[in-house]
Amino acid sequence: MAAPSTPRPKPWRPIIALFVVIAAMYGGMLLLGDHGMATPKLGLDLRGGTSVTLTAKSQDGGPVTSSALNQALDIIRARVNGKGVAEAEVVKQGNNNIVVSIPGPVEDTQGIGTTALLRFRPVLQAQQVAPVAQPNPSGSPSGSPSEEPSGSGSPSPSPSDGATNNGRVMSDALRQDQSPSPTPSPSPTNSPSGSQSGTPEQPGGKKVTAKVTEAFEKLDCTNPANRTGRGIVEPPDQILLACDQDGTVKYILGPTAVEGTHITSAQAGLPSNGGLGQWQVNLTFDGTGTKQFGEVTGTAAAAQPPQNQVAIVLDGVVVSAPVPNGPITGGQAEITGQFTQREAQDLADVLRYGALPLAFTQSDVSTISPTLGNDQLVGGLLAGAIGLVLVMLFCLLYYRGLGLVAIASLGVAALLTYGAVVLLGEWQGFTLTLAGIAGLIVAIGITADSFVVFFERLRDEVREGRSLRAAVEQGWGRARRTILVADTVSLLAAVFLYYFAIGGVRGFAFTLGLTTIIDVVVVFLFTKPLITLLARTKFYGGGHRWSGLDPARLGARPATAAPATIVARRAAGVKEA
Repeated sequence: MAAPSTPRPKPWRPIIALFVVIAAMYGGMLLLGDHGMATPKLGLDLRGGTSVTLTAKSQDGGPVTSSALNQALDIIRARVNGKGVAEAEVVKQGNNNIVVSIPGPVEDTQGIGTTALLRFRPVLQAQQVAPVAQPNPSGSPSGSPSEEPSGSGSPSPSPSDGATNNGRVMSDALRQDQSPSPTPSPSPTNSPSGSQSGTPEQPGGKKVTAKVTEAFEKLDCTNPANRTGRGIVEPPDQILLACDQDGTVKYILGPTAVEGTHITSAQAGLPSNGGLGQWQVNLTFDGTGTKQFGEVTGTAAAAQPPQNQVAIVLDGVVVSAPVPNGPITGGQAEITGQFTQREAQDLADVLRYGALPLAFTQSDVSTISPTLGNDQLVGGLLAGAIGLVLVMLFCLLYYRGLGLVAIASLGVAALLTYGAVVLLGEWQGFTLTLAGIAGLIVAIGITADSFVVFFERLRDEVREGRSLRAAVEQGWGRARRTILVADTVSLLAAVFLYYFAIGGVRGFAFTLGLTTIIDVVVVFLFTKPLITLLARTKFYGGGHRWSGLDPARLGARPATAAPATIVARRAAGVKEA
């Protein structure tokens, strides 16, 4: 009975699949590019960037402790790293400063030094702020309350005379339970001023007293300093005076109902109802936060405007004040506010890593020039080009026709590496630095080593007298293990180096690991299948002198020795096992 025939390998399949992947990568780069194909994002040392000095102060007014500054340093570093594999520098300077240097313009530093102290507070009173240049006519009708409290009719608030903490947080005197505000009129639910009269009271016994009302009238939301949230001390158990981000509405807020520490995740996204362009931040609470959020939303839903709102306060500024329709008990909330995608993502990033234990102000912002990095880049690229040319010349001189296979494989590896660097920059924020370029240059040698291992195994099989087709399969079986072991060692070294290193060394480790993986892909899906195809041609399969596989030049054993021995043994009647 004849043995079943071995299926003929189809090496063109992996080659086609690989080029489909490459075409998809570069098609994606065209779609992601603003005016053409996307390019790699350069790091701080190549394109320059921004250096921001953050000056800390404690939230209780005491001295800045070393432990609190170190904790803030770790959180800020996590926020920066959360933006991607960026070559940013976050270092402590002195006893109360942290210096953050990142690639890109100053807009890329937004949110890094934000305290990110998120709290949910019930709204006691709300008043729409009229433009300063236009007097607001008395008695103008107010609009119906909705997502944002409406209503106008009060004169423009006068500027606050040096109120502490930008005029938003009550002083100790105002925190005392004073006599009720002198507004004894019946409870109109939507007064012309847009705020509910009477003496609203929230859990904790905090009332809107006369002094609170006086400070509320003086709060100037047209002052940009009252809308930044920088350096705000916000006691959670006290009444808070706050403006919204646009400075169009000011609020009297009750004590904190839900602390941001009960948030387990924060993600930027689009509304589930299919809204276009209105990015938001989706929050998820833990068990305690879910219970508290259900209680505060249930209380607000049963109240009259404007106390039917729950203010979302970030660093003492009202981001939004939605009106719940009923208790929200699912453990999820949304922060809306006409965010762009970038603003929503930045806010989600800072919330995800928790609030800073200190309040920070940007005491200095400076631009870092990329001139020195550009000079080093030119030198590094020149060195890489010279090394690549020398490798190609060596392959052509030593391996002849096989050298063309090595050059083609290096070209495919270069296409994959460039595409991966660009796409990682667009999707994960990866930035290419001088250290990363050094890793890419080292990868040329790693990839060339894989070719050398395979080619030498292949030539050894030809020396043994095997045909090229048989030598390809036999040599690949031996070379494959060696290549995998070598690349595994290189990949492990890159992983450990990335994990334990900081700064630019991490960029070197990342590109080294990336190109090691690409080397395995190229050798398995391109180099070996291509040689299998070439073995079927007359030039390579016939052992042409310029193919690099000439049996005579390699000193191959005579191919007739083995068959002659078999014939002689059969003639002598020796039975084969």
